Amino acid sequence: MADYTKPLPVLPLKTSVLFPHQMLPLVVGRPNSIAAVEAALATEDKTVAIFSQLQDETEDPRGEDLFTVGTLAVIRKMVRNDEMIQIVVQGIERVRWQEEVTATPYLTALVNPIPTPEDWDTNEEALHREILTIASQILSHINPQAQSALQQMIGQVESPIHQVYVLSSLISLKIEDEQRLLAAATQHEALELMHEFLVHELRVLEVRKKISEQAQSELSREQRDYVLRKQLRAIQAELGEENPEQADVAELRRRVEEADLPESIRKEVDRELARMERLPSAAPDYQITRSYLELVVELPWKRTTSDQLDLLHARDILDRDHFGLEKVKARIIEHLAVMKLNASARSPILCFVGPPGVGKTSLGKSIAAALGREFVRESLGGLSDEAELRGHRRTYIGAMPGRIIQAMRRAGVRNPVIMLDEIDKLGRDFRGDPAAALLEILDPAQNNQFRDNYLNLPFDLSQVFFIATANTLDTIPRPLLDRIEVLEVTGYSDDEKFRIARQYLLPRQLLDVGLTSEQLALTDAALMKLIRGYTRESGVRSLERTIGSVCRKAATAFASGRTDTLTIDAADIEPMLGHERYRLQDLRKKIEPGVAAGLAWTPVGGEVLYVEAVLLPESKELALTGQLGDVMKESARTAQSFVRSRWAELSLEKQALQCGVHIHVPAGATPKDGPSAGVTMATALASLYSHQPVRRDVAMTGEITLSGLVLPVGGIREKVLAAHRAGMKLIILPKANEPDLDELPEGVRDELQFVFAENVEEVVAAAIPTLTPHLQP
Repeated sequence: MADYTKPLPVLPLKTSVLFPHQMLPLVVGRPNSIAAVEAALATEDKTVAIFSQLQDETEDPRGEDLFTVGTLAVIRKMVRNDEMIQIVVQGIERVRWQEEVTATPYLTALVNPIPTPEDWDTNEEALHREILTIASQILSHINPQAQSALQQMIGQVESPIHQVYVLSSLISLKIEDEQRLLAAATQHEALELMHEFLVHELRVLEVRKKISEQAQSELSREQRDYVLRKQLRAIQAELGEENPEQADVAELRRRVEEADLPESIRKEVDRELARMERLPSAAPDYQITRSYLELVVELPWKRTTSDQLDLLHARDILDRDHFGLEKVKARIIEHLAVMKLNASARSPILCFVGPPGVGKTSLGKSIAAALGREFVRESLGGLSDEAELRGHRRTYIGAMPGRIIQAMRRAGVRNPVIMLDEIDKLGRDFRGDPAAALLEILDPAQNNQFRDNYLNLPFDLSQVFFIATANTLDTIPRPLLDRIEVLEVTGYSDDEKFRIARQYLLPRQLLDVGLTSEQLALTDAALMKLIRGYTRESGVRSLERTIGSVCRKAATAFASGRTDTLTIDAADIEPMLGHERYRLQDLRKKIEPGVAAGLAWTPVGGEVLYVEAVLLPESKELALTGQLGDVMKESARTAQSFVRSRWAELSLEKQALQCGVHIHVPAGATPKDGPSAGVTMATALASLYSHQPVRRDVAMTGEITLSGLVLPVGGIREKVLAAHRAGMKLIILPKANEPDLDELPEGVRDELQFVFAENVEEVVAAAIPTLTPHLQP
């Protein structure tokens, strides 16, 4: 036994723990450790104190770098090499660190022995047996043949605590866990620790076994499929049949030959075909490559349709399908004339802008029919992902070509008419800006080399006739707007709606409900009542729905047994559809002083907009309500300043000028902005300050300056048509807008009276005839 009253040489271990009665081979290489071993060998009992290091990277550990519990060991064997010593040590008993004595040339310390715990009861016996059972299960996972060897090894060790020390060498424990086991104060604590470690190790081994079995099962299935496919190929070759993979490649090669691809495209396709031949059909890339090649061969690389260059025939088709729209029709005829003289002329990129229901989308179909081209429509409303237009790269799961390439695939020719509907409603978010992608698609200088992300090959879009539609230009980016030719498709007058309903809408609705013109007839008065009393819009969409409602009620009568012709007059409309939704007398039967009718432009057409003003005797401020924008508020302040500055010329009451004014523009829930209400506000204020009402049947529009000039505004056609629908008789416009009357239908011009004003005095004189005679225009 060692003499614990004297210092013992200490041998630090980096990554292991020595237990009592355990044999452990060690390689000693550090100078201090070699000196400690040699000092131990020089003693009679050849004992050394072995402690594990707290951190294995410490090269010259001291007492504070070691765990406090170690093992007293005897060196049983030693082999000396050039720079190191190989030894075999056997643990004797546990010791506790007391005090460091020396650090050089080797570490020595005073230690105290820790007695082996001998506590034992029934509970510990059960725990001991459970530990042996779990250890046997672990060995069955690692090496089933080693179970008998374990039982033999355990049988040679009588003490349960020493059996625990033996079992610790069978599992991979962290040095901290091994040290906890070595430092256990009681046998029961050591057994509980070993049980915890063994249970954890068993669970890890079971999970590893499950994963291994799953991987082996998948590997076995793939190997089985591979062998079966090989056998199937051999059988098919013996029978002289072609296997499906070769058939797919052969079919694609045949389609490639028929497609007559350009040389640069053909090289890429051949490379993909060669890659596909080397892939098994079960490989994910096989189906991806096949879908890609099918897209390439189905695209119209060279196929085109011959344009119909008969100008008279094209004009007949456009007139047959649409009433009016002379500017648009003339532009299409111009393009046909250019193509007739220059076959290589580029197709225009048009954008139809106008309110809903005026025929923008259907006009695209008529243009395609007039040109003799294929027609494809793509709705862009709400589109916010740039990849929807450019496509997704093939590296992504579920990748697809963009909408433009898909449209070309459906068209089957490289010169179709593609309609990009609702281009003003494109979105924009973190996935990109679709409008930026359209810059390349709609640029004739770039789109002859358009590259879709999925296709990744240059595709020529220069022969495509692109037509875009929009309700407004405000939301279209300026760079995109610069690439397209804008054609305004304005609203219809009541007379134009009447002719459209008679020629197009009524026959179509009769056909939809299964009636003929001999069975159902609408008089002109009935049709005009539907237009004026039940719809109020720039287009004819609501009108067609209303006519459809009348036709369905007539169809119900015929389905119930009626056989004679049903003629519907104006008096029959109200019993069928209920009271009129819009009435002219509802606008304003009586106009109070301070009220004037203005004209506004909206994306869905023109509107009559009333401006109301009242005096506020207890205030001197200007109050503005009705959700007015900044520009409209400035117009109100400008109008008030001008009217108050010209109170004498306008014959206004000076006392009223001292009061505050509240200006309101119904409806309050609708945002409004723009400078065109300037003359209306000036007229309303002049009426308010003079206590003279404005004419009931007059409407006006125009921007004013602080000096009283009336400046031109836009949207004259839509505004005048709205005034005409509302029953106005006198329209006051800026003098500079007089040429815009040429855009109005002749019937509307004949029914209205126009005043073209250069200054506010002329506007006030025309709108308020009861003012002093010298103001009369």
